Amino acid sequence: MKKTSTRQRTLAGEVSFAGYGVHSAAPVTLTLSPAPADSGFLIRRDLGEGRLTQPVPVHFSRVSRTTLCTTLDLGDSVSVATIEHVTSALSGMGVDNALITLDGPECPILDGSAYPFASAILETGLEIQPAQRKFLKIIRAVTVRNNDAFAALEPYNGRALDLEIDFDSKVIGRQRMIFDWTPRRYLDDVSRARTFGFARDAKILRQAGYALGSSLDNSITVDEDRVVNPGGLRFEDEFVRHKLLDAIGDLSLGGLPIYGRFRSYKGGHALNAHVLTGLFSSEANYEIVNAEDLPLEVEAFDDQPEGLGVRHYLRSVR
Repeated sequence: MKKTSTRQRTLAGEVSFAGYGVHSAAPVTLTLSPAPADSGFLIRRDLGEGRLTQPVPVHFSRVSRTTLCTTLDLGDSVSVATIEHVTSALSGMGVDNALITLDGPECPILDGSAYPFASAILETGLEIQPAQRKFLKIIRAVTVRNNDAFAALEPYNGRALDLEIDFDSKVIGRQRMIFDWTPRRYLDDVSRARTFGFARDAKILRQAGYALGSSLDNSITVDEDRVVNPGGLRFEDEFVRHKLLDAIGDLSLGGLPIYGRFRSYKGGHALNAHVLTGLFSSEANYEIVNAEDLPLEVEAFDDQPEGLGVRHYLRSVR
């Protein structure tokens, strides 16, 4: 079997995005920058007047809230909300190390999907780093439940997600997606799926301080038995695809890419965070392995979307 690159990757350059938060409606600029090997995803806030918080790992232990999005506590009363679309794009496109800097309390929603981030990564390209890539290999199944909803991480010879949703809605109903991860499949089949909500909930959410920046430009809106957005859906099952997008972003908070299978039924940000907590509750549940020790090829560069540049360090990498 062909063996693929096992080295870590970071962004080949810096890229910025301007927009506003879907919940806060606050304007924000977010920048993705290269980061050193073995640093994972780091995040910091630009507080203005030259003040920057110290970069901290994007890690599930910092999750402070999971209502409608994933919010991280950066320390010193500073937080960042709706991180999951950014981390989904980074993880989904095969980035190991990156620095996220933003000057507001919430990541920009842009079009409601991860595609603007993923396509920018595509255009910027990746740079191979000298360090060996590492994975969290699932050794023992971990399941967390909330009534009939559950999320599970299981041993599996590969990287797969199996999500099912079930809404009391004629438009959505019961949808399932099984996804074997590669960057190409992520870009084509997952990254463009947008967040969604119900028109009946809009007033209550806004009174509670959520969805203040939500619009038809960044969210699918379901009203009774129809999709309100003029352009309709990007995929017939766009709803479950977006849930899978969110799960990829949330699971990246484990600190390393997961080698195994994630399953979920009626899941969401809270269960995604809880299953990581359960995974790390015992060292018997997982082991950290080098990519070169895995029994199959992992996200080959020749399986990257066409045009995704891969740049090597000038020094020899052996």
